[in-house]
Amino acid sequence: MSNAPANKPPTKTEVINNLATATGFDKKEVTKFLDALADEMKKALGPDGPGAFALPGLIKIERKIVPAKPAQLGVPDRFRPGVVRDIPAKPASTKVRFRALKDLKDMVK
Repeated sequence: MSNAPANKPPTKTEVINNLATATGFDKKEVTKFLDALADEMKKALGPDGPGAFALPGLIKIERKIVPAKPAQLGVPDRFRPGVVRDIPAKPASTKVRFRALKDLKDMVK
């Protein structure tokens, strides 16, 4: 497949070349497929989508909306007894969570 050392992850070009070789498709077709897959993920995980996307058997990607946290004043510092500190407010944010599914877990055993 590639001449890269085993301890380095493959580059984008190497992945495209390897997929093109394995499937018999042209490199442009593989690139178009990966772009279409990225667009589907964007639709599913975007604000108008359901908030989840799965590659069957491999991974499940979920969007999680974390609510805002108010500021806290005079909170005891758990690492320095007797000292109080103020914790600033945190705005709401969106996090992305990846879960490995069964087939992927079996691959890495």
